[in-house]
Amino acid sequence: MKMLAAFIAGIIMLSFQFGQSNNHRTYAETLDNVDIYTVKKDDSLLKIGMKYGVSELELKKINHKKTDKIYPGEKLILPKSITNEEKDLLARLVHAEAKGEPYEGKVAVALVVLNRVEDDRFPDTIKDVIYEERQFEPVDNGSINEPADQEAQKAVMEALALQGQGNDSVYFYNPDKVSNTWLSTRTATMVIGNHQFAK
Repeated sequence: MKMLAAFIAGIIMLSFQFGQSNNHRTYAETLDNVDIYTVKKDDSLLKIGMKYGVSELELKKINHKKTDKIYPGEKLILPKSITNEEKDLLARLVHAEAKGEPYEGKVAVALVVLNRVEDDRFPDTIKDVIYEERQFEPVDNGSINEPADQEAQKAVMEALALQGQGNDSVYFYNPDKVSNTWLSTRTATMVIGNHQFAK
């Protein structure tokens, strides 16, 4: 009987040790998957957000920062960004929709899509928002398939960095080209170039 009890105790002990080593390995793998950025001179949270396509607000939150102050040599955890495919798709939409518009208008167009992803009235992914039926003319006319220029790509990275900072627009349109009376009933948020933005 004592031998059986000792055998069971041994198995329990081995199971416990095996479980501990598995937990330790999982924790280490999780640490390996975290991207760490070392702050350089003249960096700001916004610049880092634009470089990596991550939200400035999320950077502050994940690093438990109450202010925007960062210091050279400081190590920051980088939040996860959207995929390269999503960045490319969003940049192609911006390129097609805001060709000839001011740079800040391109950023605002990208923010409309990002705001829609967060809004319960719209689909939950960038791809689903962009391809939702009858929402964006470039999807209907095929111009979304044209490659994005550098300015559109940069605008997407800035929009990702600015995400969640008060621009609540979920619509934009050119009043000279669109006669949709429903859009004109939306609350206007701003006008940039030829585009009226609304929520």
